Amino acid sequence: MPIVQIHLVEGRDDATVKACVKAVARTVHETLGAPLESIRVYATQVPAAHWAVGERTKDEPAAPARADAR
Repeated sequence: MPIVQIHLVEGRDDATVKACVKAVARTVHETLGAPLESIRVYATQVPAAHWAVGERTKDEPAAPARADAR
């Protein structure tokens, strides 16, 4: 039984997330040959303040690019 877990930053509407999990289930079915009834897909939406890239959380504005950064 394939289980697919998706983590996303919150903010997408339910219809968009629903379309995503259905498309993932279909793709797993088509690529692995697993019966659709055996595939589990779930999405967890995480608050932007709880998701960080480096030290910047997703609710913080991006820092301006530095001219000397390479």
